[in-house]
Amino acid sequence: MSASKELGEFLRARRARLRPGDVGLPVSSGLRRISGLRREEVAALAGVSIDYYIRLEQAKETNPSTAILDALARALRLNAEEAAHLYALADHAAGRVPPQPPQPPPQLRAGIVQLLETVRPFPAYVLSRTSDVLAANPEGLALFAGITDWPQHRRNTMRYIFTHPSAKTLFTDWDDAATSGAAQLRSLLAVDPRAEDLTALADELASASPEFARLWEHYDVKPRRGGTKQFQHPLVGDLSLTYEALYLGIDRQRMTIYQATPGTPDHDALTLLSLIATAAEEGSVR
Repeated sequence: MSASKELGEFLRARRARLRPGDVGLPVSSGLRRISGLRREEVAALAGVSIDYYIRLEQAKETNPSTAILDALARALRLNAEEAAHLYALADHAAGRVPPQPPQPPPQLRAGIVQLLETVRPFPAYVLSRTSDVLAANPEGLALFAGITDWPQHRRNTMRYIFTHPSAKTLFTDWDDAATSGAAQLRSLLAVDPRAEDLTALADELASASPEFARLWEHYDVKPRRGGTKQFQHPLVGDLSLTYEALYLGIDRQRMTIYQATPGTPDHDALTLLSLIATAAEEGSVR
């Protein structure tokens, strides 16, 4: 999909989420034929003509000014991340961003691989920008129960969330994990809408998972940073872990590290997971 069409789809998706009362417009007692705001309502809120706004949604206008983008962000009640996504799409639609050069094969520095060992027994792994698992310590692989059933080239955390049979039982709040994953991919595509590797992953998941296809149409955008995740792990039981996503400055690679406070049941469960993972690793080497 072209950047101008992406811009129009994003505007339509955000418009559909708002109700007149959300933006200070009178709430009619009559029946509305659409669930969200009308195009003319967004145009009025942003101070642009209805014809101009329609052209934006139809990808016929590809060079909105910064002032218009600011007004649309306010009219659609976009948060900072959503507004940044809007500006990035507009820059690409207007040709203000040169095409990205082809991405070379991901390379991992030796120090990054060593760091994965240093943080043990905490699970940790390094992902490419498309969420391929480039490297992981034994605990990192063990945390994603069943991911080692796949060959190395298929190990991808997004693919795991949406297509692996263990994912919906592993993640206590699978809906949140799925929503966050799709939003992360949307954020990456805003930076480089022409990226073949990102669009190929989105197309694959949309074909394989109705849940992904539904979330993809929501146009949520949210870069991965950190937070808390709950797991129901088949080997060690319930886990509540904090995690940090550290961007390495190389081809948008990121390292994710899961942690638990020493002395807590979660830390004890991680220690047990580490023992199991180490024993499995040693057994595979012999």
